[in-house]
Amino acid sequence: MTEERRRQVIDDFHQLYYDLGAAGRTWTNTRWMGTLVAKCPFDLWVYQEILHELRPDLIIETGTATGGSALFMAALCDLLGRGRIVTVDIAAQERLAHPRVRYVTGSSIGSEFVSIVEAEARQAKTVLVVLDSDHSRAHVLEELRIFQKFVTPGSYMIVEDSNVYGHPVFREHGPGPYEAVAEFLKETRDFEVDLEREKFMVTFNPNGYLRRKSAGANGRGER
Repeated sequence: MTEERRRQVIDDFHQLYYDLGAAGRTWTNTRWMGTLVAKCPFDLWVYQEILHELRPDLIIETGTATGGSALFMAALCDLLGRGRIVTVDIAAQERLAHPRVRYVTGSSIGSEFVSIVEAEARQAKTVLVVLDSDHSRAHVLEELRIFQKFVTPGSYMIVEDSNVYGHPVFREHGPGPYEAVAEFLKETRDFEVDLEREKFMVTFNPNGYLRRKSAGANGRGER
C-alpha cells in the first residue's frame, strides 16, 4: 500500500467514525463507568499512557462537559496514588463528585479560573494541561497562551478536537484548534508536537499532543 493510499484509508475511517457520532454512536456514545466521555478511545488510551509516565500532581482541564473525562483521569490517578484535577466549564450542571476533582463554573480564559489554577499549581511538581472547551481558533490560541506557563518540562498541553476544519473532519467548522496550534508554535520554541502520541493512526487530536521541551526557552511561559 502506498503512503498516499494508507493516508486515505485512515482519513476515510476517521471520517466515518466521526460522522456516526451525529447518530449517537461511536464517540458521542463513549462512556466511562456510565458517564459520557465523548472522546476517541484511542486518545483515551494515550491519556492513560501519559498519566502513567508522568504521574502528574495536577491536571488542568478546560471544557468539563458531563465530567466524564475528568472522572476517567481521576480513576487513573487513584490507581497511581497521586494527582488531582481542576476542571472548568462555562455551563453549570450536576456532575458526579470525586475527591480528586474540583469543578469550576466559568470561562476557561477568565481571571477567576486562572487565579484558581495559579493557586493549585503552586503545590504541584508536575502539571498536565488538557484544552477541550470552545474550539474556535481565537479561543484555543488564547488558552494556549495562558496555560503554557503551567506545563512543566517533559509534560504536555493536549489540544483536543484539532481534527475539525478538514483535519480530516467537519470542514464546515471554520478555523479551530489545529490552526491555533500552528499559530502558537510560531510564537514559542518551548513546545513540540509529539507525533508518537498519534501511534494508533486515528486521533481526534492531530498535532495536538504538545510536549514541553524545556522551561522558558524563549523567555516566555516561566512559572
